[in-house]
Amino acid sequence: MKAVVANLSKGVARGKVTSEVQSLCLGNLESTSDFAHAIGGAELIIEAVPERLELKQALVAKVYEESSMTPYFATNTSSLSVTEIAAASPHPARVCGMHFFNPVHIMELLEIVAAEQTSDDTLAMAQSLGERMGKTHIVVNDSAGFATSRLGLILGLEAMRMLETGVATAEEIDAAMELGYRHPMGPLKLTDLVGLDVRLAIAEYLHQEIGEQFRPPQILRRLVRAGRLGKKSGHGFYRWG
Repeated sequence: MKAVVANLSKGVARGKVTSEVQSLCLGNLESTSDFAHAIGGAELIIEAVPERLELKQALVAKVYEESSMTPYFATNTSSLSVTEIAAASPHPARVCGMHFFNPVHIMELLEIVAAEQTSDDTLAMAQSLGERMGKTHIVVNDSAGFATSRLGLILGLEAMRMLETGVATAEEIDAAMELGYRHPMGPLKLTDLVGLDVRLAIAEYLHQEIGEQFRPPQILRRLVRAGRLGKKSGHGFYRWG
């Protein structure tokens, strides 16, 4: 909640958000640690729990056990099988993927993932909601890593291998992609923002599901073991203030 307030306040300071919109946003937002209260009366549940399949499956099952309605359920997973998550639900046709990108209030893209069981009605709901949020959406069929994580991760892993073998520094590798290819953020800085532990988990999953090109580099494993998880820990490939 502090982060949300800080983001809105920054928007007001920069003239991109009015104080009236800030008040409206905060008035529409509620935080709670009471699960039943959180899902009560909800038409759509969007989960963003850690990237563990069994955790997401348990959550979708619990939602339908405890909800008095039959809500749509969207998973924000960046790589796991939406089909397997949906299989844990008694209403799998109402489950889809809605993959947002960090920072969510700035990034335009919404990746909508259709599981094997996802109904046309559920897809239409996700597309309509994305448009109301001001997002540009793409729709992909359920496959390990979808479109974005699969492409983005392969670039990040190769950048790590280049750093590991001394091709260039982290700053130089990132500058190459930012200035040479107009990426808004280099692959190593982006990894720090996402979290090295998150990227390691995704790489291990895609290595298992797709193949050798996603084998995690040793530098990634070493940094995660050392607790250098990126911006959230203050140190990853970069030091953060």
